Amino acid sequence: MARRDVLSIALAGTVLIGAGSLPGTAHAQTSASSQAGALTHEDMLAARQRAEAIVAQMEPQEKTHLTWGVMPLPIRPNSPPPPEGAIPAAGFVPGIARLGIPNLTETDGPAGISYVQGLRGDFATAMPSGIALGASFDRDLAYEQGRTIGQEARAKGFNVLLAGGANLARDPRNGRTFEYIAEDPLLTGQVIGANIAGVQSNHIVSTIKHFALNGQETGRRFVDVKISDKAARESDLLAFQIGIEIGQPGSVMCAYNKVNTERGCASEYLLNKVLKTDWNYQGWVMSDWGAVPGLYAAWNGLDQQSGAGLDPDVFFDDTLLNAAKADPARMDRLDDMNARVLTGLAATGVLDHPVKPGGAIDWKAHADVALRSAQAGIVLLKNADDILPLASDAKSILVVGGNADFGVLSGGGSSQVHGEGGPAFMRPLMNSGAFASMTTEQYQRGAPLEAIRKRKPGAVVRYRPGRYASDAAALAAQMDMVIVFANQWMAEGIDVSDLGLPEGQDAMIAAIAKANPRTVVVLQTGGAVNMPWLDDVAAVIEAWYPGQEGDEAIAGALFGEFNPSGRLPITFPRTTAQLPREDVPGMIEFDPIAFGSTVDPSLKLETDYNIEGAEIGYRWNAKEGHKALFPFGYGLSYTTFRSGDLKTDGTSASFAVTNTGARAGRTLGQVYLVSRDGKPRQRLVGFERVTLRPGETKRVQVSFDPRLLAEWNGAGWTIPAGTYGFALGENAEDLGATVTVRLKARSWKD
Repeated sequence: MARRDVLSIALAGTVLIGAGSLPGTAHAQTSASSQAGALTHEDMLAARQRAEAIVAQMEPQEKTHLTWGVMPLPIRPNSPPPPEGAIPAAGFVPGIARLGIPNLTETDGPAGISYVQGLRGDFATAMPSGIALGASFDRDLAYEQGRTIGQEARAKGFNVLLAGGANLARDPRNGRTFEYIAEDPLLTGQVIGANIAGVQSNHIVSTIKHFALNGQETGRRFVDVKISDKAARESDLLAFQIGIEIGQPGSVMCAYNKVNTERGCASEYLLNKVLKTDWNYQGWVMSDWGAVPGLYAAWNGLDQQSGAGLDPDVFFDDTLLNAAKADPARMDRLDDMNARVLTGLAATGVLDHPVKPGGAIDWKAHADVALRSAQAGIVLLKNADDILPLASDAKSILVVGGNADFGVLSGGGSSQVHGEGGPAFMRPLMNSGAFASMTTEQYQRGAPLEAIRKRKPGAVVRYRPGRYASDAAALAAQMDMVIVFANQWMAEGIDVSDLGLPEGQDAMIAAIAKANPRTVVVLQTGGAVNMPWLDDVAAVIEAWYPGQEGDEAIAGALFGEFNPSGRLPITFPRTTAQLPREDVPGMIEFDPIAFGSTVDPSLKLETDYNIEGAEIGYRWNAKEGHKALFPFGYGLSYTTFRSGDLKTDGTSASFAVTNTGARAGRTLGQVYLVSRDGKPRQRLVGFERVTLRPGETKRVQVSFDPRLLAEWNGAGWTIPAGTYGFALGENAEDLGATVTVRLKARSWKD
C-alpha cells in the first residue's frame, strides 16, 4: 500500500484525520533522513473495504473470536493453561484460520518487549524510558527506536505491540510519567506518532494508549476526571490526535479512569464521538486489561475486551453474540467491531505477513540504537565552571549511591524490559498480591561504576552505597571529585507522593557537597524532582531510566565522549505548591491498586482537571507567573549557541542558529506562541534539532500546526482574528524578542 515519509507527516501539522490539509498552511522543513514511511489514512480506508469483505464471510459464532482475549500468564493461583498458540505475554486473541486471520499475540511495550518475569526464558533490548525519548526531541530517533522494537517483537512471534504511550504529564508525580513523552501535545504527538510508524514498519500493529486523560496511577481504576471538552481537545486529546495522524496505529487502547463519569473503555464521548466520528479513526479500540465494566461498553465504542479474565466477567463472547442476534442494529455493531480489528490487521500487513517465533535479531545493532537513544535523552542541567567533562587530572573519584555498582534503574510495571541475564538487582516493594513480582525496583545490567573505572584506569575510583551520609561525606572530603547517583523509582499502579528524592538521598547529597564542592549528581528519575542541594553541587545530569546501555551513556556524558543535547520534556517545579494540585488526589485515602483488581463501584475519587484545563506544565507556569526550578525545553551543552533573526507569517517560521563555542554540538530550535492581542498565551508551535560545527550558522524553518494557534469552538477549530506574538526560546522561560503577526479569522472542522 502507498506510504509516505514518516517525518514529513510528523511535521505536517495540518494533516487531519479523514480530511485534507488546511488550505494556506505549509509543511515544516526537516533535516531528518527519509526512511520507510507511515501508513496514511487512505491506507486505512482501503483496508476497511478488505475487512468488510472478510466479515461478510464469517459464520455467526466466528464473530466473537476477535472481540475478546485472554492474558496467557500464570498470574493467579490455579490460572488456566494458556491457549494453544499463545506466547507467555500480555495477551492472546484466537484467529480464524479458514479466513486467513492469524492469532493475535500481544506483548507489552513501549521501551522493548516486556520481560514478564522471565517466563519465556528470553530477553530483549531494553530501550530508555519514554520520557528519555521525549527529552531527545528527535523524531528520527523515535522512528528508529520503534522500528527496532518492532523487529524484535516480530522475531519473537508477536504481531501486536502495546506501545505508544501518549498521555500528557499533567502531574510529575504520576507513577507512569516515565512511560510517557512530555507535558506538551505537539512534542508528544510528533514523537509518539513517529515511534508508532517505526513499530508498524515491521508489519505488526502498534497501539496508542491510554485513551485518554489517564493522569494518575494511585486510584486509577476509580478516579473520575473532570474536564471540559474545550480543554481536553486543546491538550491531551490533541496529543493523541497528532500521534494518530502521523502513525495511524492499528489499535487504540482505552484507559482505566473515568472521564466526566464515563469509564474510559465505555465512554461514548471518547470512543464514539471524538475518536470514531470526529477523527474518523478506522482501527479498533482494545480495552486495557481489566478495564471493561460491562457489555454496554460495546455499544459505546469498545471493540475488543482484552485480558478478559481480569474483568468481572467475559462480556464480549456469547453474551455479545446473543445480544446482537436479538437486534439487527447491534449485529451491525458486532460486524463493525470485527471490521475494525481486521482493518488494523490488514493496513499494517499482519494479514499478509504472518509472524513466526525464532526470527533473527541483530543484537549488536539494536544495542547501538539503545545507546544512541540513551545519549540523546541525557539532559545537562548544571555545569558550574565547566567542571564537566570530567577533568583529566582528577586522580581520585568517589562514586556514591544509586546501586551504581550493580546497574542502572528502570521503571516498574508491565513495561519492564531486560536484556540477556535478566535484572542485575531487584528490590521488592511488597510481598503480597498477584502482581507483587512486577512491583519491584529493578536494575538493568551494566554498572556505571565499572564504566567510570574503565575510563580512568590510572585513577583511584572508590564506591560507597550511600546508606550513611556521614560515611560518604568523610570519604568525599579526601577525593578530587565525587559522582553521586540519585534515584527516584516510579512504577505502574503507584504514584509518588512528593518530588523529594526518597530514602534520605537529599540529605546525603547535601552532606557530600558540603564536604566536597566538586560534586556531580547523576539523576535516574522517572520525572521531575526537587533539588534542595542544587546551589551546593557543581553539576547535575538527568539520565532518566536510560535502558541497557545506560552505564555507557552516562559515563560517556561525564567524560565528554559526546556532547549532551537533551532538553527537558517536562517542567521541574520548585515545589509542589506550584502545581495545580498540591496533593495527589486519593494518595492518602487509596492504597495502591494492584494490576487486575476488580473495580469496587462504591469507591469514589475525583480529580478536577478544569483547574488547569489545557494549561499544563510550562503553560500553567506562564499563566500563573511561576518560575520553574528548570523549565520545559531546558538543557545545557559543552558548547554555546546563539539563535535569532526570527521571521514568521503565522503559519511557519525561520530563524538562524550559530554555534558560538569551541566544540561541535546539537541544539534545539524552539518557537513559541507567546501572546494573542497582547495577552499571554504560551504554546510550543515548532521545534527542530540542529547540529553545528564551531562557528557554523544554519537557517532553520519550521511549520506550525494551526490547532496550536486556535481554540476548540465545540464543533471544530477557530483562529480568532488578532495580533499573534511569537518568540524563539532557549526554553519555555528564556525567550527572545517577540515578533508579531496579524492573522485573519479562520475556522475548520477535524
